[in-house]
Amino acid sequence: MAVSNWQDFITQTDGRMADVRKGIPDVAKGFHELARAAIAPGALDSKTKELIALAIGITARCDGCLAYHAKAAARYGATRQEIVETIGVAVYMGGGPSMIYGAEALAAFDAFAEPE
Repeated sequence: MAVSNWQDFITQTDGRMADVRKGIPDVAKGFHELARAAIAPGALDSKTKELIALAIGITARCDGCLAYHAKAAARYGATRQEIVETIGVAVYMGGGPSMIYGAEALAAFDAFAEPE
């Protein structure tokens, strides 16, 4: 699916995820804690971890992953060049489909990032 407006996509997905969280609150709480712990700085900083998550989202062809991790990467200060290089690694690992989703990831990042 080609997303035309990443901001709207996140707003819509947030609403849908709220419905899911209401139905499985314990699972949702556990997932939230897992995400928080996984992205917390350690040997790797949070930005690097979000770039890894973005690369996985590209290879998994997950639009929601692209949106949320591109937004988070921008929040953690990722540059457009870092995003492009992340896409390069994803293409290396995932082939042609990752090239297409890499382009989507770059569009998502551009929607959330401050102009350089």
